Amino acid sequence: MPSDSGRTTSVWMATTAVSKFPPLAESTGTGVCVVGAGIAGLTTAYLLAKEGKAVVVLDDGVIGGGETGRTTAHLTSMLDFRYFELERLNGKDQARLAADSHTAAIDQIETIVHREQINCDFERLEGYLFVPPGEATEVLDRELAATHRVGLETTIVPRAPLSGFNTGPSLRIPRQAQFHPLKYLGGLASAITSMGGRIYTGSPVDSISGGKVHLRSNHVVTANAVVVATNVPFNDRLTIHTKQAPYRTYVVGARVPSGTVFSALYWDTADPYHYVRLQRVRATDGSGDHDVLIVGGEDHKTGQANDMDERFQRLETWARERFPMIEGIEFRWSGQVVEPVDGLAFIGHNPHDEKNVFIATGTSGNGMTYGTIAGMLLTDLIYGRSNPWTTLYSPSRTTIRAAKDYAQENFNVLRQYVNWAKGGDVDSVDKIPPGGGAVLQEGFHKVAVYRDTAGMIHRVSAVCPHLGCVVRWNSAESTWDCPCHGSRFSPTGRVVNGPAAGPLTPLDTTDQPVEATASGSPGPSH
Repeated sequence: MPSDSGRTTSVWMATTAVSKFPPLAESTGTGVCVVGAGIAGLTTAYLLAKEGKAVVVLDDGVIGGGETGRTTAHLTSMLDFRYFELERLNGKDQARLAADSHTAAIDQIETIVHREQINCDFERLEGYLFVPPGEATEVLDRELAATHRVGLETTIVPRAPLSGFNTGPSLRIPRQAQFHPLKYLGGLASAITSMGGRIYTGSPVDSISGGKVHLRSNHVVTANAVVVATNVPFNDRLTIHTKQAPYRTYVVGARVPSGTVFSALYWDTADPYHYVRLQRVRATDGSGDHDVLIVGGEDHKTGQANDMDERFQRLETWARERFPMIEGIEFRWSGQVVEPVDGLAFIGHNPHDEKNVFIATGTSGNGMTYGTIAGMLLTDLIYGRSNPWTTLYSPSRTTIRAAKDYAQENFNVLRQYVNWAKGGDVDSVDKIPPGGGAVLQEGFHKVAVYRDTAGMIHRVSAVCPHLGCVVRWNSAESTWDCPCHGSRFSPTGRVVNGPAAGPLTPLDTTDQPVEATASGSPGPSH
């Protein structure tokens, strides 16, 4: 299936075709308008429709074309933040509620899969957390005690069940799960429409005000409630974005013979940490059914690195050292995760907005369970019902104990504005190869220049329309990424990921084909 969030292809995109839906062709009204057709948006729409609400879903691209199609789809109650850290920042009662909510989310997904008979490779399995070789295992003991306090049935085992890789002592977590996220979204979309819900793709939204959702097509959806489920909210200018930070994460999918790796979820405690799982693939090209070993990690702040090839190579090296049965690398892709400063997502009423506008963001590396939690919690809020998770995930909350992390993240953002004083990445358009991009300094202006594969030059302002940071070229995904708050744009400036609500300002386009040289195409000087 096509992606509208980058150039690379995940194993999920390569192994399913999600149903297509038309763009919105006229203004309309509904009970609830959901903006975003990833797991948070479609789960919310499904649960609302199940209770009889009239629902309209809008997405600027295709179903699952954003970050849901770029996940590794671990369904787990083990979070990116350790539970002993959640206790320190938020208190023991809140940490227990967090564990309860993620456990409930896995159960909810399982229920929906069976109820709607969704063929999405859902499977219950165990999870294993271990430390890198040579490091102390104290963190496992601390997490064991903390997980017991929050009600998880964990144990320490001598090693994870991997024949060629001795992990050493591991924390074992039972009754975790995995699935194929895009097959699951396809099932949700089918169920939504069968209940009378309406889904419109290719329908970008400009703004939200007074219960009206304004599309760039000039059509309007009038609703009693609006849910913004777009990974990060584009309708919030600043407040939420000071309390969370965007990161790029990298994934390789390696072909391994079926049955050679024990199927489970695996994580280490390295910084950045690695995460591993299997996906069984039914071959359609005669090459035979096999497993894809999915290995992720090598995270960095969005827009603050451009050594993507090296990061993919480090992941491959890490994987080959531990899984000698790897036959080859079939997939490389990256995704975006949004890390909240206190370790918990923001789900609920959007601060400083109308009371009928809701958001779901800050889902860290647990987007599949958080997206499901969002559907469950927002359905209760829209119906005016009490929910024990309301305060826990309130977007208006302030966590005093996370003040240091808050200050560090926002200082990092302020430092990015220094890029205004720096020169361009290259000093000439001639140094940009076909398919490449770079920022040029033209007088007082920063210009983002992309040369397409036919040699055509595309020029847009390099200034992010959100809060004025200078974007940077992402060579892995062929996107312009903002190093401040994570907005991302296509090579020609179309907005791919908020919080920016609109595109990079177009300048002009000229036909300047690259001439071949003896040493090949010139390379970018990043």
